[in-house]
Amino acid sequence: MVERALGLGAEIDETVREFGEGLVGASVLDPFGNVLGLMRNQHYPDGLAPRPGEAVPHRTRG
Repeated sequence: MVERALGLGAEIDETVREFGEGLVGASVLDPFGNVLGLMRNQHYPDGLAPRPGEAVPHRTRG
């Protein structure tokens, strides 16, 4: 995701680092000077899985 931001003209603000078990983040400056925080949580997809007996959520397009 950082590579994509850099390819779109962003610059590194804070390098990629792990700051918790399964949590990785960085920040970039967009071409207008805004700071964008980027984070990946490897546990997030687990939280989306339905529990036994739960209905599967319906995805909608916005």
